[in-house]
Amino acid sequence: MHTINWYPGHMAKARRMLEENVRLVDMVIEIVDARAPLACRNPDLEVIFKNKLRVVVLNKSDLSGKKQNKAWIEYFKKQGITAIELVSTSASMRKNAVTLIEKAGKAAMEKALSKGIHKTLRAMIVGVPNVGKSTFINRIAGSARAQVGDRPGVTKSKQWVKVSDYLELLDTPGLLWGKLEDETLAKHLAYIGSIRDDVLDIEEIAGMLLLDLIKLCPNELKARYKKLDESIGTPEEMLEGVCRSRGFILPGGLFDTERAARIVLDEYRGGKIAAVSLETPDANDAQPSEAQVKEGPAEE
Repeated sequence: MHTINWYPGHMAKARRMLEENVRLVDMVIEIVDARAPLACRNPDLEVIFKNKLRVVVLNKSDLSGKKQNKAWIEYFKKQGITAIELVSTSASMRKNAVTLIEKAGKAAMEKALSKGIHKTLRAMIVGVPNVGKSTFINRIAGSARAQVGDRPGVTKSKQWVKVSDYLELLDTPGLLWGKLEDETLAKHLAYIGSIRDDVLDIEEIAGMLLLDLIKLCPNELKARYKKLDESIGTPEEMLEGVCRSRGFILPGGLFDTERAARIVLDEYRGGKIAAVSLETPDANDAQPSEAQVKEGPAEE
């Protein structure tokens, strides 16, 4: 896989926006995809927010493995960072998330109150594209306040959202780092949709995803694509197995691998193949491990 280098002008603008507005907030809430927390953590943000109170939200935690979610929470705790599992699309998660934010900001609120000030806690929501920042804000706010989409780059500018008299959230555009030199992390970002599909070779990405998934969750993958052969060793051949499974055959007997690639990416991102984590904090890297699969395939 070629090194992904994708840093359009709006990304540079997004970084400047974060740098300019960080002084306006009391804390930073970093949204990551629970399937790839390491890949989602933009090192640029570490520099910008190094002196701010931090909270990490493992969003889409239902698409990952429960044991791995717990391991990541412990990993962040050791760094002095509060972390929580969340499914932003679930209404039942709102109370837990609000409680977390208020607990994390309690010291700042009490300090202001000691001076006779009833402070409004202001938190900046950050993360790489397509991890669910706007969905998170809308869930916390209880209404559709922020722009939401199923593709990266929907939020183009900052948006202040008032949750209560004492809590305001600042939505910001997703920020990728300038050059994705780590091939494994770059793959993970591509798998979860944080990099736009139209700047990638989606057949190559989907084929590599299948090769990773056949190691992580072979039973679930073969249950989804019944004519897939786990002994096959190239991305193209894996996609051809999906074509045979779904009947994606063009006139002349050619395989419609582009259609297969789009189906694989859509079904993985929607949790239809398996609830699987791509990364583990134990190894302190992003290498796949069979232990990162939650038992049983995800529901349709």
